[in-house]
Amino acid sequence: MANFNNKVVWITGASSGIGKALAEQFAKEGSRLILSSRRVAELQKVKQSCGAKPADVLVLPLDLANHEEMEEKAQTALNHFGQIDALINNGGISQRSLIIDTDFEVYQKLVDIDYLGTVALTKALLPTFVKQESGHYAVVTSLMGKFASPLRSGYCGAKHALHGFFDALRMEHEKDNIKVTIICPGFIQTNISVNALVADGSAQQKMDEATGAGMPAEVCAAKIVRAMKREKFEVLVGGKETLAVYVKRFFPRLLHRIVMRSSVT
Repeated sequence: MANFNNKVVWITGASSGIGKALAEQFAKEGSRLILSSRRVAELQKVKQSCGAKPADVLVLPLDLANHEEMEEKAQTALNHFGQIDALINNGGISQRSLIIDTDFEVYQKLVDIDYLGTVALTKALLPTFVKQESGHYAVVTSLMGKFASPLRSGYCGAKHALHGFFDALRMEHEKDNIKVTIICPGFIQTNISVNALVADGSAQQKMDEATGAGMPAEVCAAKIVRAMKREKFEVLVGGKETLAVYVKRFFPRLLHRIVMRSSVT
């Protein structure tokens, strides 16, 4: 089982939700942390509250939409600690709007942030992982990367794309001792639905009932850390909604009927 004590773990989307909870969990593991998101003030709060020594935490602001900055950000992170052992691609944004109503620019933003931003940062760090012949990528996708739901078309598309990219990355770089763990959360108590984009690109500003009643982010983070320590290829995290992955695989028409009968928000 892998040990993250004194290892350098870089977490995107670290200012709240699952990312914040992951910072707390890895601090307990004795990891040194790089915390990234757009919200610097919130990152500073996470740094102060996560329980790690201040010298063991670097706050590194990052906007996943700015793809051209990723190599510079990766070099800054590497220069600070002299090594990076794991990158957790957790940053992203969701969607709540019908396809027919949604501005095309909303799809562009979802792909730029959720997919291409993650790919750009991953590629920027890849030469370092290859050179040191070790490294662990974790990517927080969603159950929506395994099946789909109304109102989430762009989000589902970007998350499905992440599965294809990271499965290929694992195969290409197994020879370099690079690990890849794909994490598929279901309903987790975060602000993902509050910040989700609606048809015109503005934020929904409303908590989905299922999200609000979901698994606590701290429980989710503990399961993610355990999956990474076990170097799992993929892990489903959540409640009974995770069963939909198996229903989709064996009974796709049944899942379709179940989703269509559900009150999707």
